[in-house]
Amino acid sequence: MRATPFLRNIPRSATSSPSATFRERVRRPGYLSKFAQPTDLAPLFKNGDYIGWSGFTGVGYPKMCPTAIADHVESNNLQANPETKKKFNLFVGASVGPEVEDRWAALDMIARRYPHQVGKEVSKGINAGRIEFADKHLSMFPQDLTYGFYSRNKPKAEHSKPHKPLDWAIVEATAVTEEGWIVPGASVGATPEILQSADKIIIEVNTAIPSLEGLHDINQSFLPPHRQPYLITHPSDRIGTTAIPIDPDRVVAVLESRAPDNTGPNAPETPESRAIASHLIQFLLDEVAVGRLPSNLLPLQSGIGNVANSIIGGLAEGPFEKVQVWTEVLQDTFIRFLDTGKLEFATATSIKFSPEGFDHFYNHWAEYKDRLLLRSQQVANAPELIRRLGIIAMNTPLEVDIYGHANSTCALGSRMLNGLGGSADFLRNAKLSIMHTPSTRPTKTDPHGITCIVPFASHIDQTEHDLDIVVTEQGLADLRGLSPRERAPVIIEKCAHPEYKGLLMEYYDRSLHECLKRGAGHEPHMLRNAFKLYTNMLEHGTMKIKAWDP
Repeated sequence: MRATPFLRNIPRSATSSPSATFRERVRRPGYLSKFAQPTDLAPLFKNGDYIGWSGFTGVGYPKMCPTAIADHVESNNLQANPETKKKFNLFVGASVGPEVEDRWAALDMIARRYPHQVGKEVSKGINAGRIEFADKHLSMFPQDLTYGFYSRNKPKAEHSKPHKPLDWAIVEATAVTEEGWIVPGASVGATPEILQSADKIIIEVNTAIPSLEGLHDINQSFLPPHRQPYLITHPSDRIGTTAIPIDPDRVVAVLESRAPDNTGPNAPETPESRAIASHLIQFLLDEVAVGRLPSNLLPLQSGIGNVANSIIGGLAEGPFEKVQVWTEVLQDTFIRFLDTGKLEFATATSIKFSPEGFDHFYNHWAEYKDRLLLRSQQVANAPELIRRLGIIAMNTPLEVDIYGHANSTCALGSRMLNGLGGSADFLRNAKLSIMHTPSTRPTKTDPHGITCIVPFASHIDQTEHDLDIVVTEQGLADLRGLSPRERAPVIIEKCAHPEYKGLLMEYYDRSLHECLKRGAGHEPHMLRNAFKLYTNMLEHGTMKIKAWDP
């Protein structure tokens, strides 16, 4: 393969040499001549570059090159001088490991970040105004990237012909095929669209983990009016290839990585999360009993966190057999679910196991490989498929109000936590849309300091039109077919904590009385008091107000 002028400008470390495993994994001979060390590449990144990384929920992200770029910036003190400062526009399918992304944020290397993150330094930079951040449904982010929506104001680079949305794609692989295509690791996310959108590609082949070839189902993303339907009617249906097709001429370097994903332990279960799981499993049993669900349920989607772990753990011990899963992320409790034989097949876009979970998974790869499938997030979160398959969607919000609006992103209406993720992709389109949350969250001074059932959500990500079920450790509220005035008493009675139940019911009763008097009683609110719990929290450190009015 003929090297481009750009490739000839990359310095090559004299001591660099790939391992035997690397040579075995990289099956396209021409790529071996592009082997480089990350320190060779770090100086090539320019201030303002648009960079895409692979990765989803802290799995399958590049480690070597991003770390080398941060080392280069820090060791040369580049951020101290406005003329040498480097800030990049960063695009990832979802979150990545904090050791790379949080370090970039701490060094003030991120100008823009899309569409979901979990790093403390990243969210600190967003809320301090140093990082521009735009939340987006995860099914829509990859397509909007290929549409060029995020790069409308991007200066055109001289070497970019034709102009592409991204200057760079840095992606992790577990193998490279004879065609030069990329076999991802334990996540797919938006990697296909990031590769499609990038002018230059750097591949990190991770030889510390097994090649996961065969685990993935990759389809090409076309632009309208040439987009194709996803011909899937069962979670196990395949519609694509086992590797991500790319143009080998855009690959400028191939690195070797031996760094593991920094996943850490899964969130532990709590008495509250187990109570929520118990309410939900009983609800599913009741739905089967009245014939609204088949005996093996319908494909399940479950979010991340201790409640999700408790639900899946409960199902692993529960009465349902031959269960199917169509979700975004698989956590450790899914291993138990698979091992019981009750989980027949699962498809996702990421596998986020703990280090111990990954060890077990890799050691038993042969037992799991025919029962799992990883897809891109554009397919895993596709509204059309969620609706067709009749998904049972279960996600955790920050708070839910008495009419069924949910806030998943902004604490006290303003402070971004992580981002919307894919919850609304599922909740808007699922057969059963379920939100589960503890009824309260403790503060430093009060074990029931913050109520998660509020009069009016301070920020709305999922509307009242999207949710069917709200459940806390207190109980489960079935909202199907109820008007707003019918919903509020049910949510308060079934889901609110006793510390707040009377306060919320008083708010509703007074709102209803006042609004009916003036002919505005469809969804009654006292606007002067709708956010009083929040303002009291900001002013006095508690949501327990003394009275609604002086």
